[in-house]
Amino acid sequence: MAAELRRLRDENDLTREDVSERTGINAATLYRIETARVRPQRRTLIALLGEYGVGEPQASEILALSRQADEQGWLRPYHADLPDEYTAYISFEAEARSVRNYESLFIPGLLQTEDYARAVIRGVLPTATTKEVDQRVQARIERRVVFEKERSLELWAIVDEATLRRMVGGPKVATDQLNHLLAMAEQPYVTLQIIPFSAGAHPGMPGSFVLMDFPDPEDPPVVYIDSMAGDLFLEAPEDIRRYEQIFDRLRAQALSPESSTGLIAQLVRDIK
Repeated sequence: MAAELRRLRDENDLTREDVSERTGINAATLYRIETARVRPQRRTLIALLGEYGVGEPQASEILALSRQADEQGWLRPYHADLPDEYTAYISFEAEARSVRNYESLFIPGLLQTEDYARAVIRGVLPTATTKEVDQRVQARIERRVVFEKERSLELWAIVDEATLRRMVGGPKVATDQLNHLLAMAEQPYVTLQIIPFSAGAHPGMPGSFVLMDFPDPEDPPVVYIDSMAGDLFLEAPEDIRRYEQIFDRLRAQALSPESSTGLIAQLVRDIK
């Protein structure tokens, strides 16, 4: 729905500011609607469709999409208590065909064990209540449904060696997490590479990011960045190209998938 609303605005050669002036819809709200961070109220959606000159049956189809967007499947019980940006990210991930994920500090969320996820969330959010921690852990674990679809999500994960060596949750939790990585790396839908310390400086050092591609060619790729300053969704062509180039360079500097699993297995032996 967000992609279609963006397309309709572009088709009418309007900026978000133009639409805001004509409809009274706040430009920031319009941005959140077009980046799938929020679902528009029915009256807002009708106003947008009217401004874009959308008739039947297309208008009814878009209104139906809006109703479907409110039926969030497994996410529904947790939706109200999770941050908007996180639920938007999960929604994108659920629709994606492939995900390219570089992580410098954490094991990628889709590859985390429950105990590792709990230890990470408690460490990162020390003031979170037990309920909040439980909800985030549950959401993180249930994100794995993307691997159970008829056509599984394809995940290419590149991880800095420092992430593997960090004793999150203690030796047992860390060992179980490393063994889980080895098991997931054997799956045909997962490619895992490690950037070793010996690689020296590399383009991923400024921070982690996720690059998502979608089955529908009308849906542009999206870059997601999670930082202490806030979450960002980028979709400008120049941003997509820049992060694609960064990921390609990281892939070239990383160990091969075979050597990467060898390093992980060695770390497991070292912990024991």
